[in-house]
Amino acid sequence: MSAILRSIGLACVLTLAALSGEAFAQPKSMTIGTASVGGTYFIYGSVVANLLTEKLGFNVSTQQTQGPNQNIILVDDKRVELGMTTMGIALQAWNGTGDWTKGKKFTNVRALFPMYDTPFHFIAAEKSGITSVAQLNGKTVGVGPKAGTPGTYFPLMFEALGLKVTVRNGSANDMAGQLGDGLIDSFPFAAGLPIAAYTEIEAQRPVKFFTFTDAQIKTLQAKMPELSNSLIPKGTYKSMTADHKTVGVYNFAIAHKDMSVEDAYKVTKAILENNDFMVKGHAAAKETVLANWDRNTFLPFHPGAVKYLKEKGINVPANLSQ
Repeated sequence: MSAILRSIGLACVLTLAALSGEAFAQPKSMTIGTASVGGTYFIYGSVVANLLTEKLGFNVSTQQTQGPNQNIILVDDKRVELGMTTMGIALQAWNGTGDWTKGKKFTNVRALFPMYDTPFHFIAAEKSGITSVAQLNGKTVGVGPKAGTPGTYFPLMFEALGLKVTVRNGSANDMAGQLGDGLIDSFPFAAGLPIAAYTEIEAQRPVKFFTFTDAQIKTLQAKMPELSNSLIPKGTYKSMTADHKTVGVYNFAIAHKDMSVEDAYKVTKAILENNDFMVKGHAAAKETVLANWDRNTFLPFHPGAVKYLKEKGINVPANLSQ
């Protein structure tokens, strides 16, 4: 009899231990790579983290990085679970063609959901007298972190346009401060609209926004076909009184191919079905919608994202569902 009682007691203890383990189980934790303070990634990433934490019960935190280049490296190496990148940088990573890749192909990265377009901007203090891209010849400009989209592309753009420009790197906030102090002549940048650092600069002093000419856009797209036509609507900033035609690259959230199908599915679904939440956090998220899934033309979607897209009736091409 005592042996039976001992067996029953042991079973009760094991059951209570299991229930206790479930009750005190820690929520799934994830980290999302963002970018420097003053850029859109920094804010947008926090919105994503807050949404996933609230809607899924995941413990999602952000990690400030140098931008999409570093995010790809971190995701590929499983040092963060989620990241954000522009598709131009992702194309360089996938093919191992960008100088920053050092010939390595980052083929462990998979797309999750579309974010927003990144148009290339230009701003200068009004007192500088700079009103065109051509006038940057011989000038010093700050283009953000070296591993970011603008830090990667603007030097290539200036070279393609035959402009001799001295480039400086730093956070968006640092570039804004240097422009205000007269240490740089212009602050070209690329991020989702509106750029927080640009809004701050405009609030402090008279500024001039300018953009590429049609001929310059044609030259850039011939050299870098991943650059798409983009538009910065008038009124994006108070002193921008006309639409600015420019070039841009789309942004996507990324994860490692080894992320579970369930987690990738939940993340993709949560973001694309809570757009109101996202837009309240940053206006650029108005483009974070299912319809923009096709702005990715080469990077395979994670199987979890493919599952969600197919549920929504989307026929994902074979090259995007590896």
